[in-house]
Amino acid sequence: MKYSGGGDWYANLETSLPNLIKFCNKNIKTRIHPEQAIVEPSSPELFQYPFVHITGHGNIVFNAQEVQNIRKYLESGGFLHVSDNYGLDQYIRREIKKIFPDQELIEVPYSHPVYQKPYPFPNGLPKIHEHDNKPPKGYGIFLNGRLVLFYDYECDLGDGWENPEVHNDSPATHEKALKMGANLIHYAFTGYNP
Repeated sequence: MKYSGGGDWYANLETSLPNLIKFCNKNIKTRIHPEQAIVEPSSPELFQYPFVHITGHGNIVFNAQEVQNIRKYLESGGFLHVSDNYGLDQYIRREIKKIFPDQELIEVPYSHPVYQKPYPFPNGLPKIHEHDNKPPKGYGIFLNGRLVLFYDYECDLGDGWENPEVHNDSPATHEKALKMGANLIHYAFTGYNP
């Protein structure tokens, strides 16, 4: 998602999502078009995508029209994944509160299907990159029991999906990131069935 506010929405653009798409098509038999799309939060095109990814390091701002469009997108079946590349946390929390003023981000329980299928993560999010020496956390917004927004914090899945040489990730770390990403895709694409 291309957002305003000055943050680098384009972080990880080159290899992150293309690698995740390739992994999912090969390993969980999705048929996602290999060319990623860039969508703006106010665009009606948002509703064409069952899975939308946000990342970056800095400020992010949604105006009133964007807030309304994102909420409508999520209420009508869309799924939003936010990956804190580092430095996004204070801004994205503020913007999520604008979208859902009546809700709080809550930690997604380890028993949730997003950590179960197709790859088991019994202890929740894997630690991909170190930021502030804190454990990785997966936060969510639920609507009528359905996880509609997943926010990975102190994990950095998006970086982990990039070509391993970009951040000198080990093959095991790269694979863990891709597997957790596949779980998010699976959850978003399968109708949220446990």
